Amino acid sequence: MQRHIAFVGAGDRQVEQLLRARGLTVLTWSERDLSAKAQQASAVADVVMLDLRGEAQRTLPAGLDAFRRQHPAVPILLLVSALDPALMLEAMRAGVSECLQDPLAGDDLDAALGRIAASRDAGPVGDVFAFLGAKGGVGTTTAAVNVATELSRLRAGSVLLVDLHLAYGDAAIYLAAEPRFSVADALENTHRLDAAFLKSLCVKTKAGPELLASPDRALGLLVDAGRVRALVDSAARHYRYVVLDLCRTDPAVLDGLDPVKKILVIANQELATVRGASRMAETLNRRYGKDRVVLAISRYDPNAGIGQEDIERVVGSKIRHLLPSDYRVALEALNTGRPLALSDQTGLAGALKELARELADLPAEEPQRGGRSIFGRLTGRS
Repeated sequence: MQRHIAFVGAGDRQVEQLLRARGLTVLTWSERDLSAKAQQASAVADVVMLDLRGEAQRTLPAGLDAFRRQHPAVPILLLVSALDPALMLEAMRAGVSECLQDPLAGDDLDAALGRIAASRDAGPVGDVFAFLGAKGGVGTTTAAVNVATELSRLRAGSVLLVDLHLAYGDAAIYLAAEPRFSVADALENTHRLDAAFLKSLCVKTKAGPELLASPDRALGLLVDAGRVRALVDSAARHYRYVVLDLCRTDPAVLDGLDPVKKILVIANQELATVRGASRMAETLNRRYGKDRVVLAISRYDPNAGIGQEDIERVVGSKIRHLLPSDYRVALEALNTGRPLALSDQTGLAGALKELARELADLPAEEPQRGGRSIFGRLTGRS
């Protein structure tokens, strides 16, 4: 159970005694304190209770919105004299977790605190896979889009692709989607990210996965790791699979990946990219553990001057996935907005589908009779 609860209002000894009787440490705040806490980076209480009883307290405190933006994971309890419809609507939009009516009964308080605890303990349930390019233009978005498409084909209606480029990402183009909202709307409203609100920001694509697109404008707020984590947590609670297309240059994004099951570092056989992959893998290994970081090589050419063993030696880890080079079909898929995973005609499509199945711990697709295996398509053998 939560240890600290901030009680915002004029103070009420009877209510405070009810809270202390449940093992909570009561912090007495004024509305000015609430606004001040919105400027602090670390969590300042486990729960906040707003006392809005009395004629003078018919609206939410002015500092609540700023507080919720800074601390989206802190639940808000409302204590009111009567369940006024206008106030309840305002509270719901502000992200209030629970509303209690005066006189406050112990059983009602226990039930509200229990629901908050259950919501926190539930945690993420879906698998989250993140794709991160060691350099721009190595095929990261191609891999992310196609893995999401294949997972959607296998688990229809339960896959979300999040384009976490904080401006001008391309996933919507790859999926021929025209989103009305973007990841900016989610990050600016992390205090409202329930299932209905999150789904309202996404667009269903013809290829299958839902898409939370990158904005076509710069964000009007400073994004921190807490906001990214809140978004990923919410997505994982409501989708079976979540695929993240990441921006390698944003520290807040890279620091908010705690819920991620696997982080795929995408590189190719260029010296500068291999060096970048080495630095990136080292940083991610320290932050999230080596078992969660996976190296994949895109546009793989077995005859290239930099071979598989060279890359493994520089990066310090085994290459888990080889995605063969096929620029023409990849470009055609981009221009038509039809992901390669919807086709079985190329080795690249097969490798991307196999990657999706391995990430999701699903059995490999049975090869068509008389056809070539994935390995055969990579090597040219039957």
